[in-house]
Amino acid sequence: MKRKLIYIFLGLACAASSVSIISCESQLGALPENAKVDGNTVLDAATARIALNGVYFRFANVSTSKNITEWTKNERLPAQLAGYMMYGYGTGAGAPEDNQMVSSADTYWLYSYGIINAANSLIGGMDRLPQGRIPAAEREPIEGEARFLRAYGHFKLLTFYAQWFDHASPHGVLLRDQAVTISNTPKARSSVTESYTSILQDLDYAIAHCPAQHEKHYATNWAARALKARVLLCRGQAGDYSEVIKLADAIINEGPYKLEPRAEDIFRNKGASSSEVILSIAPQPNQPAYAYSRSRQFYPGASSLYCATSALRDLLADDPRQDWMIGSFRKNYANYFFTKYIAEETVPTVVSETFYAIRLTEIYLMKAEALLRSNGATAQAKAILKEIGTRNGVSDFSRLDALSSREDLLRYNYEETAKSLVSEDGQEWLCLLRLPLATISSIRPKLINKEQYILPVPTSEFVDNPKFGAQNPGYNIDL
Repeated sequence: MKRKLIYIFLGLACAASSVSIISCESQLGALPENAKVDGNTVLDAATARIALNGVYFRFANVSTSKNITEWTKNERLPAQLAGYMMYGYGTGAGAPEDNQMVSSADTYWLYSYGIINAANSLIGGMDRLPQGRIPAAEREPIEGEARFLRAYGHFKLLTFYAQWFDHASPHGVLLRDQAVTISNTPKARSSVTESYTSILQDLDYAIAHCPAQHEKHYATNWAARALKARVLLCRGQAGDYSEVIKLADAIINEGPYKLEPRAEDIFRNKGASSSEVILSIAPQPNQPAYAYSRSRQFYPGASSLYCATSALRDLLADDPRQDWMIGSFRKNYANYFFTKYIAEETVPTVVSETFYAIRLTEIYLMKAEALLRSNGATAQAKAILKEIGTRNGVSDFSRLDALSSREDLLRYNYEETAKSLVSEDGQEWLCLLRLPLATISSIRPKLINKEQYILPVPTSEFVDNPKFGAQNPGYNIDL
């Protein structure tokens, strides 16, 4: 990476309210000698930028023991829940492939609060400096990126641990706008409405203050617009869909991004250098050589193996993507090598170890969905779907041309989203859940009620935070 992420430990015990907070305030200062950047050690613009790298370190989920980015949890679980990926050696009781959620309860909790707490430590540290110590022209972009990352963390929590699909629900996110200490750990979860409001406030600040140009693994105001479009598409309140269309048009027409002529080239040759990558996660130095790298978990299998299901292969029937995304059949386990990121008989590279948080393809597909949900022109939505299909080698659009109802077109849009974005950052799962429950059940027969849309709050949260509130409907607090 041109700009090295400086390894910062903000105290994992303080990263989330679900872990023990004994001596938390002192642990926040227990940092490496070259990275003393908690709230007490942000002294000026230079140390604030170092602290910002620490927030990105959390976002990338860098393992200090392995020296690799472990962003794979953002790729795999949503694809498993959507039915397109499975553990390579078969599934058992409570498997996410069967939409059993309890075993996955901790997946995003510590990760998301680690990002949020690091962002809050930085913002709080800048707030405590004398006025003018960091000039506004330098401080605002730093805070903009920190608030983008905080919004990302809160939105991840909202979509996996809160009833994001019910705007009136009291079961929202435990919002954190200050670094966790002993005194402020006890706190109640907010409502869904309050959660959306907080996330959007952060994103509006990020849109106003993030830089327009940045290396691909750092946030820009374009990435903030894209994340805001995701949030609004899930909220789905009056005016949200028209705003999604405006945000998408701004990114498509004014941003520095272009769709690749062949989408396959992103994953085989170009990686983050692709013209359509808006936000990526770069591998750490020497990551491709690591014996248990992300690529090797797809082929040939290292410490684990994650494979494509028959459902993904069937989804890609008569689609050119099947040729390069679906590998050999594994007869003993009735699954296929998942070759989107690494082809069979090849070895990991920087490109195969690159992760994708936001790509321009998603922006087009969000615009198509927003058009269909806001009584926009179906012809315009179809044109977008053809554009994305063409970039993926599809030439026969007779099925799409024959569709007339918005319901059928929304299902087609979902299928294209799953084909294009499977195992990236969970959009195949959220797009599925935005369909009517009857349609969802026809696609995923074991997904039969909305309680299965989200994970249970980890039990440890109720131990450490007696003010949190109720467990998510459909689950028990088993202390």
